[in-house]
Amino acid sequence: MKPFLLGGLAMALIAAGVVYLFHGGPKKGEVRANRVDGLKYVWVPHGTFVMGCSPGDDECYDFEKPPHQIALTNSFWIGQTEVTVAAYKRFAASTGKPMPPEPAIGGRPLNPGWGDDAMPIVDVTWDEAQAYCGWAGGRVPTDAEWEYAARAGSDTARYDRLNEIAWYANNSGSQYLDSLSLLRKLDEAGYEKRLSENGNSMHEVAQKHPNDLGLDDMLGNVAEWIYDWWDPNFYQYSPPRDPGGPTSGTAHDLRGGSWIGRPRDIRVSFRSRREPGVRDSDVGFRCQAMDLP
Repeated sequence: MKPFLLGGLAMALIAAGVVYLFHGGPKKGEVRANRVDGLKYVWVPHGTFVMGCSPGDDECYDFEKPPHQIALTNSFWIGQTEVTVAAYKRFAASTGKPMPPEPAIGGRPLNPGWGDDAMPIVDVTWDEAQAYCGWAGGRVPTDAEWEYAARAGSDTARYDRLNEIAWYANNSGSQYLDSLSLLRKLDEAGYEKRLSENGNSMHEVAQKHPNDLGLDDMLGNVAEWIYDWWDPNFYQYSPPRDPGGPTSGTAHDLRGGSWIGRPRDIRVSFRSRREPGVRDSDVGFRCQAMDLP
């Protein structure tokens, strides 16, 4: 073959390789299965966004302020759903770890014998959530990663109408409740008793409308463990690139609100916290991964 033809062929192959590298990676919102835990994950490209209290949102707490621009320099995969009972059983079988205590409210079982595999796993500690995500090839997401994925390009407090996207105290039971009214009249024990009597509970994952990235239950259903330590003042000194939260603390952040939460707590900028060893029937998690096994 003539030299100029060989040179042309080589250049064509190099160009094809460049095109493959440029276009061959995952696309925004692409869904792939994780071969270890069997769950689906969604690709979230790197980018910038304004984190914290949404424009026009008058329900923000002080710890959601000030709004501040954040750059995430790494793209990542995040669980399309909260980790399910079925996936956690797979983890337990693979590692020899026990299942967590079965969840209940007011003595009423919420998933007897862990029989509903499509329910989100709950009653897990932060360390157990981290252990699962490490086994699956990742970790729990940071505050910034979680909110960036939850917003999916939106700057609003919620990505759609509340009842369309989330299970929360008003709609997670047999009858529709006015949680704000109940909280004004009842103490915590009375509120829990009313929810128990009404059959309120977490629900099987992916029963509500997803956000624009195709992520299910980012708001409501179960609150989700976050990597960051809790500091109500962190937004006042957060670094603008890839923040990972305070270096130490006594509690970890939770995101998304849950099936026992009032409407104010079901917003993308809202965050709460739990001590890492606490188990709750409304707390679960989803995982983040840079690469999928």
